[in-house]
Amino acid sequence: MPASFLPAFSALLAFALALLLGPAVIGYLERLKLGQVVRSDGPQTHRKKAGTPTMGGILMVLCIVAALLVAGRPFTDHTIVMLFSTIGFGLIGFLDDFIKVVARRSLGLRAREKLVGQFGVALLVSLYAYARVGSELVIPFWRGTVELPALVYIPFTVFVLVGVVNAVNLTDGLDGLAAGSTAISAAAFAIIFLILGHGDLSIFHGAVVGACLGFVWFNGPPAQVIMGDTGSFALGAALATGAVLSRTALFLPIIGGLFLLETVSVILQVLYFRATKGRRLFRMAPLHHHFELLGWAESKVMVRFVLLSLVFAVLGLYAIL
Repeated sequence: MPASFLPAFSALLAFALALLLGPAVIGYLERLKLGQVVRSDGPQTHRKKAGTPTMGGILMVLCIVAALLVAGRPFTDHTIVMLFSTIGFGLIGFLDDFIKVVARRSLGLRAREKLVGQFGVALLVSLYAYARVGSELVIPFWRGTVELPALVYIPFTVFVLVGVVNAVNLTDGLDGLAAGSTAISAAAFAIIFLILGHGDLSIFHGAVVGACLGFVWFNGPPAQVIMGDTGSFALGAALATGAVLSRTALFLPIIGGLFLLETVSVILQVLYFRATKGRRLFRMAPLHHHFELLGWAESKVMVRFVLLSLVFAVLGLYAIL
């Protein structure tokens, strides 16, 4: 099979595996009574999601790994680091979900505990990238590069990894939104990786695309399963690590523009709330909840936001040409 077709094969394989394994994984989560705990301060329409099986991100990680075992062998060093980052962040998310469900603590891990784990994994990935890839970054719309000193590059890549992981996590608030938008972003990066000659990273992101689309089959409104932090942390790690290892981290704010908007909306909400002593800039943050509270149906918000992520992905592809 030509190497250029392997990312598509990886995507199809992961998608098929998700459809095949989905019912069994969802049934197993139901038997374990791992139901979603809904925040009391969230939109009232989300109360009906309480009890929906969570930790569905396990399904996506399984499908990604299985697809790589077929389409991505032999593994390169980059593939192994991608797996380490995806699974490592996914495990942090799993602990967060486990505490939410089993201990009935709706916020899961404490922020400090979560960040210590995230920064630890991110630092290891950053050190590997600096040693094996170098500190050059491809500049969007130019194809030139800029080289950063180690004292700048390592903190920058750590920030990128942790930032993207948490941005995808913030986006995971509507059925189908995080998985759908991540599938589009991962597809754009898979194409860019092929253009830049990173076939191993393209195969990995192909698997991410297929796993996300397969997950949407069960996660589209109304969701049969929720990815939880297990899934959103793993997906964010896959996107960010691929960008770091391909030196395309500067493309993340473009291709992942939706994730950036969601994150900025939270930051602005907090700053405005503190500056005005209690007033809100948005009806609720992240941004997708604002539109829900304006009266938009959840499915309408999801579809329009996913379409917006497609626009950002096309812009990112234009930026590499």
